[in-house]
Amino acid sequence: MAPLTLPDLEAALAERAEASPETSYTARLIADPSRAGKKLGEEAVEAAIAAALGDRAALVSEAADVLYHLLVVLLARGVPLAEVMAELDKRQGTSGLAEKAARGADGVRSDASTTGGENS
Repeated sequence: MAPLTLPDLEAALAERAEASPETSYTARLIADPSRAGKKLGEEAVEAAIAAALGDRAALVSEAADVLYHLLVVLLARGVPLAEVMAELDKRQGTSGLAEKAARGADGVRSDASTTGGENS
């Protein structure tokens, strides 16, 4: 069996979204994007705490939860993973510091054509 990829997980979640919210946790979250977003935030905080504490096992577990809940939120809001990956791809080769400098005080790039990110 091949290792699970994020696109595989996205496809599995899309299938689960079709189930009844009474029988599927995924379907329940997708039906309530606000709740899904809150769960994503909770899981992100737990991952950050595990990282800060140096708890590798907890970090792995919480990171899995973050990825799952992120994909659920994206699905609930109609944002395909491919769109996020394309955004990351645009940021390749640009210094994260240069990208941050191009942002305004609100943290948003002032020029939509400017690319950059933490990936460099």
